[in-house]
Amino acid sequence: MQVTETLNEGLKRGYTITVTAAELDAKVQEKLIEAQPEIEMKGFRKGKVPMAMLRKQFGPRLLGDAMQDAIDAAMKSHFDASGDRPALQPEVKMVAGEEWKEGQDVVVEMSYEALPPIPEVDASAVVLERLVVKAEEAAVEEALKNLADTAKAFEDRKKGSKAKDGDQIVIDFKGSVDGELFEGGSAEDYPLVLGSGSFIPGFEEQLVGAKEGDEVSVNVSFPDSYGAAHLAGKAAVFACTVKSVKAPKAAEIDDELAKKFGAEDLAALKGQISERLEAEYKGAARAVLKRSLLDQLDALVKFDLPAALVEAEAAQIAHQLWHEEHPDVHDHNHGNVETTDEHKALAERRVRLGLLLAEVGRKADVQVTDAEMTQAVLAQARQYPGQERAFFEFVQKNAQMQQQLRAPIFEDKVVDFIVAGAKVTDKEVSKEDLQKAIEALDEL
Repeated sequence: MQVTETLNEGLKRGYTITVTAAELDAKVQEKLIEAQPEIEMKGFRKGKVPMAMLRKQFGPRLLGDAMQDAIDAAMKSHFDASGDRPALQPEVKMVAGEEWKEGQDVVVEMSYEALPPIPEVDASAVVLERLVVKAEEAAVEEALKNLADTAKAFEDRKKGSKAKDGDQIVIDFKGSVDGELFEGGSAEDYPLVLGSGSFIPGFEEQLVGAKEGDEVSVNVSFPDSYGAAHLAGKAAVFACTVKSVKAPKAAEIDDELAKKFGAEDLAALKGQISERLEAEYKGAARAVLKRSLLDQLDALVKFDLPAALVEAEAAQIAHQLWHEEHPDVHDHNHGNVETTDEHKALAERRVRLGLLLAEVGRKADVQVTDAEMTQAVLAQARQYPGQERAFFEFVQKNAQMQQQLRAPIFEDKVVDFIVAGAKVTDKEVSKEDLQKAIEALDEL
């Protein structure tokens, strides 16, 4: 077996791999010997079939496997000896192609871009500021008020009162299109909060000012994008009977409210809210710190990038941004999306940082544990209520999905590893300052 270099230019590599006919024949023989003890043929006991008959019967079938094994072995030997790590799957092409005949040497051309040597990261050269926000009393009180609002009750207004936005009206209604009642368009004793936006656009507004006992014809049109295709874009009339008008009454902020939300008393609920708020602030502050770290790493460490990786990433960025600009298009039958210099610049940053973090993690032996993967799968599975088991099975069988879940966990652990060696100072700021810092991330 012979490997000859044909290209060594920057990160591009090219090699010719030659597997002689004798080596290939020996590989076929090896496979036949391995299989012989388990083979039965008419007239022969199991394991006693002559090798010549085995070769005639199974040789052609094993030839392809032997060829692939030999090429794979040559590639592995090459990568072990050279230390090269291909950026993408190497391109392997048989020189003779379909003209190759049994008994000839096998010659293949292999080409790839090697991952570049990546400089060491001096974490001590990274200077970071961690924003710290305490849960202020005003923020806790605002959260309490919002909780009380969600727990509010409704009390009957004085008879003859007109319904206002925010009031709850109890109605019977029957909906019709072209004079015909349609399925799912009727209900009795339905509690509707005016201004909630829970009904078709234009429906609730026409009930503002209605009184108990009123009969109101509500004229609306279903949106063109309505889920039921037979109603989409159609004009409809809802015959409504107002049975009662109720005014909202906010719940008292007291121990009883706390118990409704699973806390022992009001003090305990305030403590829970404070912890939740500070956890949210901490998550936001981490995003700011991570961006600062990545910006510094991008400036500190430079190395050549595999062009194929950059091109693939730029194409993906362009495609993603195109779909963000065209949210109504859900398929990919929209032709090629041209990449711009801006896409390429962003792709170069992502590829550089991705390779850098991967190398730091590899050298530091950063691992994603089974428990961390399970938590990640559980978090994703919650998005598919009732289908959690099917999602788990899908992930178990899908290596690409596993990698998608593992990658952000690995990246965060590498970020934590670098931050642990960096110079980090805490800075206490207000919630508003943290919000401005978060907004600034979107502008970059």
